[in-house]
Amino acid sequence: MPTLFIVATPIGNLEDITLRALRVLKEADVILCEDTRQGKKLLERHGIGNKQLTTWNEQRSGVAMQKIFGWLEEGKNLALVTDAGTPGISDPGARLVAKVREHFGDSVSIVPIPGSSAVIAALSASGFQADNFLFLGFLPHKKGRETLFKEIAASKRTIVFYESPHRILKTLKALDNHLGGRRVAVARELTKIHEEVRIGTAIELLDHFQAHPDTARGEFVVLIESL
Repeated sequence: MPTLFIVATPIGNLEDITLRALRVLKEADVILCEDTRQGKKLLERHGIGNKQLTTWNEQRSGVAMQKIFGWLEEGKNLALVTDAGTPGISDPGARLVAKVREHFGDSVSIVPIPGSSAVIAALSASGFQADNFLFLGFLPHKKGRETLFKEIAASKRTIVFYESPHRILKTLKALDNHLGGRRVAVARELTKIHEEVRIGTAIELLDHFQAHPDTARGEFVVLIESL
């Protein structure tokens, strides 16, 4: 039976990949990448060569869905990777998995190869309650944003979402307006050289990043402590 492997890749440090993931990448007939440049960097770091890499991303050019279907019909095993983390989590890979399931049913095996996740890494380092949390992905830029902040403030669960460096200050201001003294954690550049996890009220974190604008860069995970 042909197989589509969903392979989690490092979120920063290239050593954060499982032995199983490396074996699957070595054995796959084709590796579907969000960006082949990132995929090639990972493979070279771990001494994996002579692989067929192709781009698949619904927002960009790349191999068409029908081509992927054709490979699976030929009995080839495919590995899907994203630039960082687990495919399908705030990532276009979810659509590919859905389409393969819809088209092939049980005639193609879909196998997850778990690994790095910025959400789980941030939760583990925050100390916040993690047995019941809500992950929101990236917040909307405009429409529905204010309503969502109100829902976050009303929730009793730990809330986790991603934020960009362009909006982190604006987001902390909004959280201060809605949360008051409820604690917030900001995890930045996880597993990378400038990794840091800061915890405080939204206004305390806002003051920090405004006083140190060089740290308001990179990739952010924001967590709101449960009530």
